[in-house]
Amino acid sequence: MKADRLARVLRCKLRRSRFLQILILTAVWLLGELLVRSLHLPVSGGVVGLFLLLALFATGKFKTRNLRRGAELLLSNLLLFFLPAVSAVLYHRELFGWLGIKALIVVLAGTIIVMVVTALVVEACFRLMTKRQPIGPGNAGEAQP
Repeated sequence: MKADRLARVLRCKLRRSRFLQILILTAVWLLGELLVRSLHLPVSGGVVGLFLLLALFATGKFKTRNLRRGAELLLSNLLLFFLPAVSAVLYHRELFGWLGIKALIVVLAGTIIVMVVTALVVEACFRLMTKRQPIGPGNAGEAQP
């Protein structure tokens, strides 16, 4: 009985403490890094950590609400994680010339192409699904007398 009460108290403290939630997220990331380095996997430790976290959520051993506040804090300050990328752009001044304009055009064109192709595929799948839907009682395609 006391162990159950202790578990409830710990879960309640975890839900209230952003620091503990961020600590758990960091521990999962470090565990992913450890697995990648020890098993020589060709992926990032953060990706492995995310899959570990997904496995914990999927098995029901851990609830998303236990990490919600810490994750929201990290996401709200996400720009700070991109500061090294910004400093790298500032270090490579050639990206502000023709090379940068060409790279920007390629990125924008690639994004637009992906969006258009995705929209066309979704539209084609939707039309295919509506054509295969049988017409019968209760369907929208039924003729009215």
